[in-house]
Amino acid sequence: MITSVRLVNFKNFADETLRVGPFTVIVGANASGKSNIRDAFRFLHGIGRGYTLAEIFGEKYGAGGQVEWAGVRGAMNEIIRFGQSAFSLQVKVADLIYTIEVGRDENKNGAFQVTAESLKLPATSIYSTRTDPGDPPLLRLGEGQQLLYQVKGASKRSNRNGVELSIDKPGLNQISGAKALSDEHSSFVRNVTRSFSSMRFLDLVPSRMREPALPGQTALGDRGEHLPTVLQAICKDPQLKETLVEWMRELTPMDVRDFEFPTDPSGRVHLVFLEANDRRVSAYAASDGMLRFLAVLVTLLGPNPDGLYFFEEIVNGIHPARQWLLLELVEKQTAKQGIQVITTTHSPDLLTMMNDETFKNTSVICRLEDADDAIIRPVAELPRAEELRKSQGLSNLLSGGWMEDALAFTEGYDEEVGK
Repeated sequence: MITSVRLVNFKNFADETLRVGPFTVIVGANASGKSNIRDAFRFLHGIGRGYTLAEIFGEKYGAGGQVEWAGVRGAMNEIIRFGQSAFSLQVKVADLIYTIEVGRDENKNGAFQVTAESLKLPATSIYSTRTDPGDPPLLRLGEGQQLLYQVKGASKRSNRNGVELSIDKPGLNQISGAKALSDEHSSFVRNVTRSFSSMRFLDLVPSRMREPALPGQTALGDRGEHLPTVLQAICKDPQLKETLVEWMRELTPMDVRDFEFPTDPSGRVHLVFLEANDRRVSAYAASDGMLRFLAVLVTLLGPNPDGLYFFEEIVNGIHPARQWLLLELVEKQTAKQGIQVITTTHSPDLLTMMNDETFKNTSVICRLEDADDAIIRPVAELPRAEELRKSQGLSNLLSGGWMEDALAFTEGYDEEVGK
C-alpha cells in the first residue's frame, strides 16, 4: 500500500508531500494543482507498465497503431518546474522507499532521462543508480560493489550480471534480471512494480455508460465504457448481484429488484433496470448520478480489484443527500479489500460525512497569493481544524474559504519565524 508521495520540482510543486491512506480526499480551488497530483500517479503507473520516459510523457502505440497509453498532461517544458533541471518523486510503499529523479539530456534534443533512482528499506539499500553526463549509469546492488552497465547505443562495457541499463527507462523495470540481486530483494522490486501497475484512473462520463457494449468486454473503461457487460458478468455471482441491488435501492427512489441485459440486432448488450412493479427503465433514462454510483459500485465490488483507484470528482452528479452512501461504500470497501481510493472533490458535503480515518487522509492543495507554486497540507494539521470540524463542520470551512486562509496564515507565520 502506498503511504506517501513526495513531489520535488514536479510541475507546480517545489517540495511537497501527499499523505495517502486507504481513502484519500484532495480538495482545492480550480487550477491549484489537484490534477498535477493525478499526473504524478499516472507517471508512476507508466513505470509500472514498463514504458520508457518518452512513452510515459508522450504516447504509447499498440498493434495496428491504436493508442495504448495517452501521455501525462503538459508540454515537455512544463513537466519539470520552471527554472529547474530535474524533478523527483519519492514514494513510500509499506516499508519500501522508491525514488526516481528525471532530467533532460540536452545532447539528445532535450529528451527525458533517468538521472538517479533508488529502492531502499529504512536501513538497507536494495539498488541505486546515478547517471553522469556522457557516462553509463552507475548501478549499486544492495550494499555491494558498484557496477558499470552498458547504455544502449554506447560503447560496450563489462556486463557481468547480464543487465543492460538504459537511461531512457526507469531502472525498476530493468534490474529484476540482475544476478547479483537476491531473491528477497527481487521480490521487493516486484512488489513496488506491482503497486504502480495496479492503478486505475476513472473519470466517469454518463453518456459513455449508457452505450451498449459488445459481449466479452468485462473491464470497465476509464470513462465508464462497457458498463452493461461488466455488470452482466458480476451479476453471475448471486451474492454480488444482491449486494448491488441493495445498494441501488438505498441510493435511489427506484425500487430496483433486478438488472436485465437485452441484446440488439447487432449483438450489443444494453442495460435495463427492473423495478419491483415490473417497470423497466433503460440506462438511457437513468439519471447521471445513478449511473455514476453504479459504476463506482461495479469498480469496488467486482472481483479481482486493482490496488489503487484515482477518481476525478467521485461524487459528481450525485445528490448531496445521497453522497453519504457513496462515502460509506468507499470507506467499507477500502477497509475490507485492502485497496486504496484517491479522489479530488469540490463537494463540501463529502467533507462533513467522512469518518476520522478519512479526515486524517484529507489534504488541501493551495496556491498562495502572488505565488506560482502549490502547497499540500493535511487538513487535520491546520490550526484548530479538529475543533472547528466538530463545531462548524468541514463543509462550511471549505465553502467559506477557511482552509486557504488558514494555509496562507500558517505559511506566512512560518516565513516570519524563519527570518
